[in-house]
Amino acid sequence: MNYDSLFDLEKWKEALEILLDPNGIPLAIWETFYVTLLSTFFALVIGLPLGVLLVAGDKNGVLPLPRPVMATLNVLINLLRSVPFLILMIMVIPISRMIVGTSVGTMATVVPLVFAAFPFIARLVEGSLREVNPNIIEAAQSMGASPLQIIVKVMLPESVPSLISNVTIALTTILGYSAMSGAIGGGGLGKIAIDYGYYRYKFPTMVIAVILLIVMVQVFQSIGTKLAVKLDKRLK
Repeated sequence: MNYDSLFDLEKWKEALEILLDPNGIPLAIWETFYVTLLSTFFALVIGLPLGVLLVAGDKNGVLPLPRPVMATLNVLINLLRSVPFLILMIMVIPISRMIVGTSVGTMATVVPLVFAAFPFIARLVEGSLREVNPNIIEAAQSMGASPLQIIVKVMLPESVPSLISNVTIALTTILGYSAMSGAIGGGGLGKIAIDYGYYRYKFPTMVIAVILLIVMVQVFQSIGTKLAVKLDKRLK
C-alpha cells in the first residue's frame, strides 16, 4: 500500500465531487449521525438501568440483591465488553437479520453497535452513581425514602453532570465503532473511507471522510462538555 494518490490532483478532484454529491459524503454524514444517535439511545435505554442495578443491588446499596444475581450480571457485562467490536459485529449477524431483516446496510449496524455500547454505558453509569456523596443517600434513608425514591430523586439527579460527560464519551466511542461497521457492509463515513481508501486506493476521499469523523467527534464532545458544565451545581 502506498499513498501516491494523496499527491494526485485528479484523485482530489474526484474526492471533492463525492463531497458535493448529495448521494456521496453528505448522505454518509447523515447516516453516521442518525446511526450514532439511534444506537446511543437504545444502548442508554439498556445500559442505564443496568448501571443503576450494579450500584443499588450491591451489598451496601439501597436495594441489595442476591450475590449470584449480581455476579451473573457482572460477568455478562464484562463478557460483552471483552469481545472486540469487529468480532462482535460478525457474532450478532443472525440477531441483526432477525430484528431488521438484513445483516448489511446502515440500519443493520445499529444492532451490533447497541450490543457493544450498552455494557460500556452500564459501567460508566455505575461509575457516575458511585461518585454520589453517601451522606446524601443516608439522609434520604433516614427520612424514610424508599429505594426507588432514593434512586430517582437522589442518586440520578446528583449524578447528572457526570452522567452527561460519560454519555458523551459513549457517544463518541459509538461514532468510532460506526465507522468500523463499514468493514462488513455498513453505511456512513466508514463505508466511504473503506470503499475508496482501502479497496480503490483513492486516499484523498478517505482523508476527507476521516476529517469529517474528527469534526463530528469534536462537535459531540463540545456540546456534551458544555451541557455537563451548565448542569453542574457544584460550579455555581
